[in-house]
Amino acid sequence: MKERLEKRLQSLKAELDAGQKLLAEYEAKQASLRETLLRISGAVQVIEEELSHSSEEENDSQPAEAVVVES
Repeated sequence: MKERLEKRLQSLKAELDAGQKLLAEYEAKQASLRETLLRISGAVQVIEEELSHSSEEENDSQPAEAVVVES
């Protein structure tokens, strides 16, 4: 009985070790993915701001349409 419990204990400790290693790998991948998404989000924001400024500059450089007032 004692020998069987010791074998089971060793087995469970090995599973626990493997699970903790796998969890650490997933957490590292998750952190890396978060950093990547943050960089992409920042790039999207910069491009949107540049496009917005570009649109504003185009609108400012276009001549205003003449308004005809009839009396």
